[in-house]
This record gives sequence, C-alpha cells and structure tokens, in this order.
Amino acid sequence: MSEQLWSSQRHRTAIGRVGLSVPARQAVVDLQLEPRMRVLDYGCGRGGDVRALQNIGLDVSGWDPVHHPDGDLKPAEIVLLTYVLNVIEDPAERRQTLLDAWNNTRSALVVSARLRWERNQIRGTEYGDGILTSRNTFQHLFAASELRDYVQEITGVRCLSAAPGIVYAFKSDEARLGYLARQITPEAGWLASQDVASAIAAVVDHLEHRGRLPNLEEMPQPIISLLGHLRTTELRRLAEQSADPLKVEEGGKRTTLDTLLFLAVELFHGRGPASSLPLPVQLDIRAFFSSYAEACKRADRLLLKLRDDAYVRRAMTGSAAGKFTATALYVHRRAVHRLPTVLRLYEQCASIAAGRPEDWSVLKLRHQGRGASWLDYPAFDTDPHPRLASSYSVDLQTLKSSFLSYADSTNRPLLHRKHEFLAPDDPDVPKYQRLTDAEVRAGLYEESHLIGNEEGWERALARCGRALRGHRLVRRSDS
Repeated sequence: MSEQLWSSQRHRTAIGRVGLSVPARQAVVDLQLEPRMRVLDYGCGRGGDVRALQNIGLDVSGWDPVHHPDGDLKPAEIVLLTYVLNVIEDPAERRQTLLDAWNNTRSALVVSARLRWERNQIRGTEYGDGILTSRNTFQHLFAASELRDYVQEITGVRCLSAAPGIVYAFKSDEARLGYLARQITPEAGWLASQDVASAIAAVVDHLEHRGRLPNLEEMPQPIISLLGHLRTTELRRLAEQSADPLKVEEGGKRTTLDTLLFLAVELFHGRGPASSLPLPVQLDIRAFFSSYAEACKRADRLLLKLRDDAYVRRAMTGSAAGKFTATALYVHRRAVHRLPTVLRLYEQCASIAAGRPEDWSVLKLRHQGRGASWLDYPAFDTDPHPRLASSYSVDLQTLKSSFLSYADSTNRPLLHRKHEFLAPDDPDVPKYQRLTDAEVRAGLYEESHLIGNEEGWERALARCGRALRGHRLVRRSDS
C-alpha cells in the first residue's frame, strides 16, 4: 500500500512578532550589523524581523513564498534563514532552500531551526524524517551539532554554532575569523577623544589593556586625525611615559593567552596562513611571539593538555575562580575570563560543538569525562539562594546536547554558598560570604545532602527556626 501524498500547510507556521526573533537578535549582537549593510530575510513569514530590523536602522528586505512573494529578493551581505528548514517536509527541497539562501549571501548566512529537545512541545505523529503536527504542518527537528554539520555540508564552508539552533556560515575565512576573534578576545572600546591629550590617553588605555601600542590601522579615524602630526617614535614615547608598567605587563600576558586560545580554537576548522587572520591578531602574534609557527606550536600543546585528565583537574583546583566539586568546576559567568586558559578552551570547544545559549549564569565543566553545561539562574544577584530555570549541556565525546527546563517544577534545584562561584575580588563576595557564615553558624548545612532543592531547603530553615530577608538570615517570628 503506497503512502498517501500530503501537502504541508507551511504558511501556518509563520507567527506574528513584535520584537526581534532570537536568531535575528543574536545576529545583531554577534555580526555587528551596520546601518549601511544590506540584510535579506529569506522566508520572512509575516515580516516581524524585517520591521524590527528596519526600526533599528538596517537596510532590510524580506521575501516569503506565501506572505511576501513580491518581496525584494536579491543578494545581501547578511541573509537570515529563520526557522525555515524545519517546516519543509521534502528533504531535497530542504537542501535546495538552504542552497538558494546561501547563493543570495555575500558575507554571512544565519541559519536557525528548532531542536530535538522541543519534541514534547509538538503534538503530532511521525511522518518522513519529522512530525506531522495537529495543525497539518511539518516539523523536522535537528540535533544542535547536526544542524551545524548539515549547513556545513550544503554550503561547503566551515560553520560555527552561535547558539543552540543557530549556525553561521561565512563566505570568506576573513569574515569567519573576525567573528571568532571577537568572541574570544572582545575588543575594548576606545576612549572618547576631543583633543590631543584625550587621544593620547586613549592610546595609553589600549597599551595597558592589550600590552602593546596600536597600529595606525587599528585606531578610530578621530584619533588618527588628532594624532596625525606626531611621529610614531614620539607617540610611543608619550604613551610609554604615561602608561602603568604593571598594567602593560598584565595586558601583554592576557593578550598572549587570548591569542593562544584563538589559535587553538581555530585548529578545529583548519588553520590558515597568518595573512588570513584579523589584523589585531596578526599584530599580537608579532608582538608576543617569535613567529606564527611558534604561536601555533604553543596553541597545539594547549589543545593536547585539554585531553590530559590530570592536567585539567589541576587547572580546576588551581583556578582563581569557581567552585570545585567531586565531579566538576562551577563558575559564574562574570568570572569565566579568570579561568586558566585550558579551561576557557574547554568551554569554547563545547560552544563550537553545540552553541552557547543566550541566557545562562553558571558554567559547569566536568573533570570526569568531558562535558559542559550552561546553567541559568535568572535571579542569581538578587535571590540569596537562586533557583535553576534551565540547563543546556553538551557531551564532548558524543557531541550530543540536551536541554532541561525547570519552569514547571515545584521543587527546583537551588544554590548555596554563592560566593564560591565568583572570583575572590568580585564586589558581591563579602555580602554572600557573610550570609554563608551565618547559615553555617545556624546549623543549616549540617545535612547538606538534603538541602539541594527548594523543599529540602525550606525544611532546613524551619528546623533551625530561621528565615531570609534578602541576604540576611533572621530568626522566624513563629519559632
């Protein structure tokens, strides 16, 4: 008996949006879209992203076979293919749609799709390589790493996972490497300059932050205009006289490690010649290494260390930030930059494999096996014992990812000893430490294995006759 042919009602999957979709917002942040840059929303649905991007000053057009068939369909620097692939039931047409979007791309293609962990949100039955929904639509759900591999296969270029379910494909290695460099070594903003003195101060700030003087090509045009009358040797003398030598030294060390991290991550995609690297990275290599070959060798050694369980464990126990447990190291988002370089590489490898989620508070790195989790505690700063909202994890051995939401849970996991997740010099550490000390004195941690969730913690508070008022522990009025 032959399978009955069925026509998907794809247009019914298009939803009306007031603000930017998650993939479009990610592209704005990551790709640094500029007002003069042309953007095409390929398969724009009802056009919510088109309107939102136009409202922030971008040159955007949208095309959709049903909702906007007369849209301006012509090549653009950035092309968005937002939740389109997963609604196409024909695998051949799915591939062709991706290829058509790629052929309209001049700089970068942003592909997004729904992921397998969303299966329980979709009512329907299995059909082909996806699900026939109760609304007579189709959904093909991807694994996070599968989406990257799929886009990579069709486009023929190395792709990067920007976030779970969001993949970037770049037309040139220069564009890809520029994006990667911004993720690993975000550029410090230049100080505002209205006169020669403030322009020199901006150069000094760059010197202290990066450990080397900027080249002319790196400077903003207003600073070049203000300092153009100075010879290079004179500018160097003035900057070095004003800079703090200790800050310059620390900046150089930081830049050296960031460069090694960048080169180690880039090896995953096939390392190119030095001339293909972003200019700031080329200049960093020239300033802090004897050669590009030497920098690559050191980066390769760093990658090998990531496979060494004993080395990784020592890096975790010696880390300046984070809470070390029997199975993993946990560190708050704002202290990740304080991790040893091999652990930052660990996290970068995980994000390449499956994407780093937008919302997270605490990073978990396993030292037994290789796996990373990004844990979201939305009220970390305000709740003395923040509740876990969601967890996104990737196993680096199998490349499988998983997502858990605790939104409907009545007994969520929660955190204790918040100060341990931060760097020691974090300004909030003293306040969190005082609370922990008070809770220890009150006996709240005597049965620590029972207080890891909301119900267990409430029982402990009741047993000890205590309550919380912000980050202060007080006696219960009814005790």
